[in-house]
Amino acid sequence: MRNILLFFFLLPGFLLAQSQSSNPYKLPLISDQNSYHSSVNKDPDMQMINLETAISGIILDIRYATHNNFAGEIIYPQAAAWARKPVAEALAKAQNAFKSKGLTIKIFDAYRPYAATLRFYEVYPDTNFVAAPWHGSRHNRGAAVDITLVDLQTGKELPMPTAYDDFTEKAGPDYPHLPDEVIQNRKLLITTMQQSGFSVYPHEWWHFDYTGWEKFPLMDLSFDELEHDQ
Repeated sequence: MRNILLFFFLLPGFLLAQSQSSNPYKLPLISDQNSYHSSVNKDPDMQMINLETAISGIILDIRYATHNNFAGEIIYPQAAAWARKPVAEALAKAQNAFKSKGLTIKIFDAYRPYAATLRFYEVYPDTNFVAAPWHGSRHNRGAAVDITLVDLQTGKELPMPTAYDDFTEKAGPDYPHLPDEVIQNRKLLITTMQQSGFSVYPHEWWHFDYTGWEKFPLMDLSFDELEHDQ
């Protein structure tokens, strides 16, 4: 009996410590399904959309569900790409434009649970290339995508300035010392995404933020939790 009483006495402190460790900067996070449902009921634009099923022909290469990423470890338990409803609609517009040129979008990352942002900063604490966990990422808002382009005829990626998650100056969207073909491919990607409602991140040619990302709250829901809501 004494041990049971001790357990219940210590439980609130344990839960508080767990909560603080998962949100050490005390950000306003949506981290449970009830809060998520409430936000969607108030504003349908808050709905999270599965991009693989919503956008025809899109390819997934979710690196953080593998060891093939800068962290060298599996961050996501499954490969999935989610984004807010208006973001998904804007990306579908871009996909249609690319398909008319014989191309398709390959997604490296989309919505990212906040827990992953905490881990990325532990691995690589440079906020030029990973989001500051005290602010959170636009990926955490479901309002950013990391993408490249694939030739539909060959099935191969178009030549771009760098590989994904290259943390050098060559990854910048304006880096000039590149072959003409690469510059044209990068220009096509960026221009089409801009025309579809996105802006490119200043240090990464592959990262695109949806215009109006500020309206979407930070989230720490797992892919499983989102899938179960469909």
